[in-house]
Amino acid sequence: MKIKISNNDLTTGTVWKRLLLFFLPIAAGTCIQQLYNAVDGLIVGRFVGTVALAAVGGSSAQVINVLIGFFVAVTAGASVVIAQIYGAGRAEDVRIAAGNAITVFALVGMFMTVFGLITAPGMLRILQTPEDTMSASVLYLRIYFLGVPFILVLNMESNMLRSVGDSFSPFLFMVVGCISNIILDVVFVVLFHWGVAGVAIATVIAQVINMLLLTRLLIRTEKPYRLSLHELKLKGVYLSNMFRLGIPSGLQNTMYGASNMIIQIGVNSLGTVAVASWAMTSKVDGIFWAVSHALGAAITSFVGQNLGARRQDRVQLCVRQGLILAFSITIGLSGLILLIGKPILHILTKDPAVISTTWEMMLWFVPFYFTWTLIEVLSAVLRGSGDAVRPVIIIGLGVCLFRIVWVFTVFQWFHTLPVLCLTYVTSWTLTSIMILIYFLRSNWRERTRRILDK
Repeated sequence: MKIKISNNDLTTGTVWKRLLLFFLPIAAGTCIQQLYNAVDGLIVGRFVGTVALAAVGGSSAQVINVLIGFFVAVTAGASVVIAQIYGAGRAEDVRIAAGNAITVFALVGMFMTVFGLITAPGMLRILQTPEDTMSASVLYLRIYFLGVPFILVLNMESNMLRSVGDSFSPFLFMVVGCISNIILDVVFVVLFHWGVAGVAIATVIAQVINMLLLTRLLIRTEKPYRLSLHELKLKGVYLSNMFRLGIPSGLQNTMYGASNMIIQIGVNSLGTVAVASWAMTSKVDGIFWAVSHALGAAITSFVGQNLGARRQDRVQLCVRQGLILAFSITIGLSGLILLIGKPILHILTKDPAVISTTWEMMLWFVPFYFTWTLIEVLSAVLRGSGDAVRPVIIIGLGVCLFRIVWVFTVFQWFHTLPVLCLTYVTSWTLTSIMILIYFLRSNWRERTRRILDK
């Protein structure tokens, strides 16, 4: 059944304006999330201490990034199918695909909860987590895993809405979730003195609130993507395509996480101050990564809808204008971080050693963020077009494998923090060159046309 495309349509209008207006709520939402992360770091750092900060942001964060991050990334890949179906104007198929996806990820989340509760201590030991942070890390990780079913459903629903052009609703409910999280952090950590457990409980409750609000919206909407309870079942009609595009995205995220886990072992070997500082870097430069990933998500949905509508001309414009937007954002945010980063560190922690070490890391990372821009934009275009596997291979080699080899060779020879930081700079540069060459020389456009003609 064909539908009349609503004002969520990304297949008409001036490309840069539609892309920008679609991107801004996603970016705003991720910035709000980073603001929460900064407040979370402030509360943990000032009211619990450096050991707790290392427990929340060290090895436990790496485990979450690998295991949960895999399935969160799969939801983003799966939403490309929904974007293409929506762009083609097939309302009933949108509902079927959405119901299938939400059911699958709810079941996966339940399995991951059981898995995480059992294996949390073992995973942390594999990462050689410092002994003074081990018990707090296990506690945080186990509580976090209790919320995984809600987290996966939340991400699937958010990505589904973005895939049909609604980036404002996920932003709005993310704001509610972050405010709830901050309030609960203050109550559980500052007032009740629950420490790391309070931080984890606050995170889980906030995610549940966010998910329930999104589910309520999807059930009550009159839009073509309205969630029908009788569609919440397993039907293979679209699941194969969702996993075909989603699993490579998940593998890419897992490779990032796996390489970062290896790097975390190197960080752990440098002591608790280095661990806390490594965690603190994400509180300072997280806004750049959040906005960058938001632009990637916007471009993926934009390309998916336009290819579903067979608007190849708009895809070509999206590539050029997306790159201009991405480079402009990167230059602006890099300058801002270098300008205000150090004052922010003094707000987030009272430990002078952590401040000094974190700033040393930032001076290695920030000036080279521009090398990441090509990776983000071009891989987003390729994902949106359905070319999911080859970019993963390129990124797996250039980012992940390279970092692992670096840690076990160069870092072992020169066991210093700057050498560990240099692996990021080098891998970004190498991978950006590789993915640009593939994008320019491959026949991904022709493969996309053949898929759409089937």
